[in-house]
Amino acid sequence: MKILVVGGGGREHAIIMKLAESKKVSKLYCAPGNGGISKYAECFPVKATDIDGMLELAKKLAVDIVFVAPDDPLVAGMVDAMQAAGFRTFGPNKAAAIIEGSKVFSKNLMQKYNIPTAKYAVFNEPQKVLEYISNENTYPTVIKADGLALGKGVVIAANFDEAKNAVSEIMESKIFGESGSQVVVEEFLTGPEVSVLCFTDGITVKPMISSMDHKRALDNDEGLNTGGMGTVAPNPYYTDEVAKECMETIFLPTIRAMQSEKRSFKGCLYFGLMLTPNGPKVIEYNCRFGDPETQVVLPLLNTDFVDIIEAIENESLSELDINWKNESAACVVMASGGYPKKYESGLVISGLDEMGQTENCFVYHAGTKINDNGEMVNAGGRVLGVTATAESLPKALAIAYDGVKSIRWKDVHYRHDIGNRALKAIKA
Repeated sequence: MKILVVGGGGREHAIIMKLAESKKVSKLYCAPGNGGISKYAECFPVKATDIDGMLELAKKLAVDIVFVAPDDPLVAGMVDAMQAAGFRTFGPNKAAAIIEGSKVFSKNLMQKYNIPTAKYAVFNEPQKVLEYISNENTYPTVIKADGLALGKGVVIAANFDEAKNAVSEIMESKIFGESGSQVVVEEFLTGPEVSVLCFTDGITVKPMISSMDHKRALDNDEGLNTGGMGTVAPNPYYTDEVAKECMETIFLPTIRAMQSEKRSFKGCLYFGLMLTPNGPKVIEYNCRFGDPETQVVLPLLNTDFVDIIEAIENESLSELDINWKNESAACVVMASGGYPKKYESGLVISGLDEMGQTENCFVYHAGTKINDNGEMVNAGGRVLGVTATAESLPKALAIAYDGVKSIRWKDVHYRHDIGNRALKAIKA
């Protein structure tokens, strides 16, 4: 099979490496890809959101499967366009991708079908938002832009002034464009956070190994919110008992709700969960593999990835056993100095071999390119995800951090405490 993966980040690199293990795959393509991905798949400079351009490329390459990985093209309907042209695809269609594309839709869905989530209210006028927050007078309070915002459309306001500033930026200054035309205001939930990616064919749900993301830029969960500075898997807070409860109260009800709404979801559905004192609740849904969760989950998958993709397409997922390694995985994200704000690009990265790798780890490239001198340089905020698997989490973390220490570029930034919360939970 020839497979085209749409996207160009660390998640796509992890997807490509897992697909490369399949005996069914003869050729891998990626668009737009990046410097590291180009060592393993043939890359083409087509933007991930360019539906017509991607369709033309798929036809030119005569691919067997198109794997649409990022949120924007899914929400825009790339899967619909590919399927209309006769291509087998992985990813939800536009009608189903709205579960991530609109926070208002997903919150209303949960309310309608009694899926546990935070108390919320929806607004399209700044003044009404502020009146509501002022009347509620409970902080912190959570303010979310309705649409896609590169994972950055959420503000946790500690007081009224912060809330006022957030509402002004999102709804009046439109820092996230039209995504901020409506906002959701939510109660602030507490408890351990868990990410669970699930394979689903619209009927059956098969959860993957749970993971724990680290969203803040600096050690001790300080600094600005980012797309994710590292991950570990499995998440020690996600016990068998919690998993059973999530399946009964969240996973299956969500899939059935989408069916009832005539928006059957096929692909990977991501559940961002908070394990509150009152049980697990949904913080958010994503209509695709999470980044950087994919970088720790897929390395632990034993089953042929193509078999899973085909079972989802044929709606025969219930007949497939999905097997996982009994190991732990850790991913430390190496970012450009200044991320998630301003940073310098084009800086030469040292410590990588000719395949963009380092010893004992796998380096998933998120924001790299190859310059005119053939050198690997940084080309984004999150640059590399240094990942290791081992029989225990402490060992996986030690190997990953050894890998991190061998890679350098000017002003490189990474957290030194990835996995610490998980290690404390394991010891407790």
